[in-house]
Amino acid sequence: MPELPEMETYRQQLTRLIQGRPMTGAEVTRPKSLNVDSDFFVRAMTGNRIIRIDRRAKHLLFHLETGEILVLHLMLGGWMFYGSEEEKPDRTAQVVIDFGLKHLYFIGLRLGYLHMHSPSEVQQLFAKLGPEPLEPGFTFPLFQKVLNSKKSNLKVSLVDQSFLSGIGNCYSDEICFIAGILPLRKLPTLTEEEQNRLYQAMRTVLLEAIQFGGYMEDPLFVGDRLTGQFDAKCRVYDREGEPCLRCGHPLIKEEVSSRKCFYCANCQS
Repeated sequence: MPELPEMETYRQQLTRLIQGRPMTGAEVTRPKSLNVDSDFFVRAMTGNRIIRIDRRAKHLLFHLETGEILVLHLMLGGWMFYGSEEEKPDRTAQVVIDFGLKHLYFIGLRLGYLHMHSPSEVQQLFAKLGPEPLEPGFTFPLFQKVLNSKKSNLKVSLVDQSFLSGIGNCYSDEICFIAGILPLRKLPTLTEEEQNRLYQAMRTVLLEAIQFGGYMEDPLFVGDRLTGQFDAKCRVYDREGEPCLRCGHPLIKEEVSSRKCFYCANCQS
């Protein structure tokens, strides 16, 4: 599932590719991916423009010239492709937005969605989300305050979107590894020094992942050399049984609250 770095990569690249360009049409093959009537959606897109693209947690927000906001959550299996009909991958797109000869394909929106909301509805929709980990104002003391609000283990807390926004299975494990802390540790057991290591690791991992385009490998467009470059840089995620890059011990995979969790039992404590 795309997490903060993947959606931020999409945001940055799509801003350059489609922001300000007139939309010439749309197509909907799965009406359930929308929260409005398909014909209404097509009419609303045609002749409209996306004037700004924001990200909140794992969502993208497409601000339309007419005032509405398209809220995208790709969920499990969702991704996007931008290009001509000839360049399009051989996959079914549930929603397509046209930009002349180029199109933005929303692929795999079986669990995900592209919903249209007013600004006030968006504000209400995101009211329960936790802080953005990379916001300049999210300082270490504020992070400590968030940590002190829960008593569950680190893995469960990091993937809880009401705790912090945008972190999921992959980056929770990567953050814990860089911090040298077991993801199974209970939050109240963390010392202040460990809390600080966790805070620094969180910023380091997320910024590095954005720099290298996240871990999802499907390119956004033909010639895209950024998207997915972080996959090869993952230290623990999906590396069960491989030697730890820090100490050489085999990495462990465990189920934690129905989520897969990867770590090194030797050098994380």
